[in-house]
Amino acid sequence: MEPIRERRKKMDERKTLDQEVYQAVFAEGEEKASRLRAVREKSEALGARPASIYPLYREMAREFPGFTVPAINLRGMTYDVARALFRTAKRLSVGAVILEIARSEMGYTRQRPLEYAAVVLAAAAREEFPGPVFIQGDHFQANRKAFLAHPEAEKRALKDLIREALSAGFYNIDIDASTLVDLSKETLEEQQRPNYELTAELATYVRSLEPEGITVNLGGEIGEIGGHNSTPEELRAFMEGFNRAFSAGPGLSKISVQTGSSHGGVVLPDGSVAKVQIDFETLRVLSEIARREYGLAGAVQHGASTLPEEYFHVFPEVGCAEIHLATGFQNLIFDHPALPEEFRQKIYRYLKENLRKEWQEGWTESQFLYKTRKKAFGIFKRDWWDLPQGVKGPILETLEETFEKIFRALRVTETLERVQTLCG
Repeated sequence: MEPIRERRKKMDERKTLDQEVYQAVFAEGEEKASRLRAVREKSEALGARPASIYPLYREMAREFPGFTVPAINLRGMTYDVARALFRTAKRLSVGAVILEIARSEMGYTRQRPLEYAAVVLAAAAREEFPGPVFIQGDHFQANRKAFLAHPEAEKRALKDLIREALSAGFYNIDIDASTLVDLSKETLEEQQRPNYELTAELATYVRSLEPEGITVNLGGEIGEIGGHNSTPEELRAFMEGFNRAFSAGPGLSKISVQTGSSHGGVVLPDGSVAKVQIDFETLRVLSEIARREYGLAGAVQHGASTLPEEYFHVFPEVGCAEIHLATGFQNLIFDHPALPEEFRQKIYRYLKENLRKEWQEGWTESQFLYKTRKKAFGIFKRDWWDLPQGVKGPILETLEETFEKIFRALRVTETLERVQTLCG
């Protein structure tokens, strides 16, 4: 039993995190880096420790446990939203949950890896979340145009990002070279070659840098999300090629596939999101092949947060290992009735005045705003953080309700003890 005096001391230290996180996020230059490192160190001292989900995925590869791990992208109000997530996870004994950010999101939300990790860990410490914290680099993606023009420069950019992320505590990384798949080639093996070769090279780089005692959990991707549905033949072509090209230790733990979804959903002219039909049979077959033939945890579903609620319970039923969720939470925040209309319109005016070059021909105003408003999380970052509690409170309450529905549907409640045992 922890002494009362020590307990009170830690409570006081947790309370001061609120101001320390804020000051770190909005500092500049080296002062910012120093403050963020201090926040991370304090959070770890209070029990919030970054970890790799690799041990759980190895067990999942041997026998599917009946749940699908949610990987949640936090784009705005990150500290507040992370606290809401950890409150919900703690109450429901959820251990199998990942918090992630993609390469592209780091840019438009203005959250580099050290900031993201420090803020997430501080949120976990503030809520006394008792489990390991899984922080993931989502879509560490090769830019096709940049790669074709200057391949070595694009590789270096990806490797620099990997080094930065590992240093910050990202012990779960999804490598995405699916943008390089060359459909002009005759055979699937040749189509997938640029994908599996770069994935293998980057995976080798990760293994050369990972901290002692940690096996970074690695994912690959066989088809760019939003394209045609993936096939067993494509999965085998990629995995056979990757396994030939990679020999630097444990390989991939999971594989992202395309099953009919798209990132952010398909927005209609009135600004609503079209109902998407997920090919769950494809997801089931690919997950089964991934486990049985290649020892992976299973297939990963992207672009799912805008799906109807009744879909979510199906993912564990078909053996999906992981599901990525982002835009649905963004939509909830932007469209919440508690968000002041004046603030919302301030954002929309800015987007229409300053991002008009991104307004594609044929788009309605509603489609343009839906597609670009994610960038307001970075542009108006301080404004989001400074919203009064009377505004944030109802939004966070709705987010907690949404997190609970998703956790229950994906069957990750009561996974905390299992995760603690396997992943520390």
